[in-house]
Amino acid sequence: MSDIVYLTRERLQALEEELRVLKVEKRKEIAEKIAEARSYGDLSENAEYDAAKEAQGHLEARIYKLEQTVARARVLDGSNLPTDKVYILCIVQVRNHGTSATMEYTMVSAEEADVEQRKLAVTSPIGKALMGKQIGDVVTVTVPAGTITLEILNIRR
Repeated sequence: MSDIVYLTRERLQALEEELRVLKVEKRKEIAEKIAEARSYGDLSENAEYDAAKEAQGHLEARIYKLEQTVARARVLDGSNLPTDKVYILCIVQVRNHGTSATMEYTMVSAEEADVEQRKLAVTSPIGKALMGKQIGDVVTVTVPAGTITLEILNIRR
């Protein structure tokens, strides 16, 4: 896993804080739950112990994933990127030819993608289709719901 992960400074700080909380606070909580469950006696029939050990496994997997992401992270500053084409961290306004709806998306890495905040991963089908395109370009994208045609109306930072 040597792929670079491009993040905004804010997202990197949020991931580092989550990692700190998981390592310091959550690990301690789970260790206490395991110790308490052990005190109940026979571990072979101890549901609390099994649940605590399973939670510990999930926690350690999340910690590992966060450590890998933070280690591979490169901070991007969108203020100095051009706006002649769709690049990561730009805001792109598109019109769906099928519905005539106009939408704006911020192009981000997969780690920052958030549909509710209109943050679109550059690795998603729509993100891949838009990357490198210019204002006026029309792209056709196959998505789970079918095929959509989008026209790029504006690109900004």
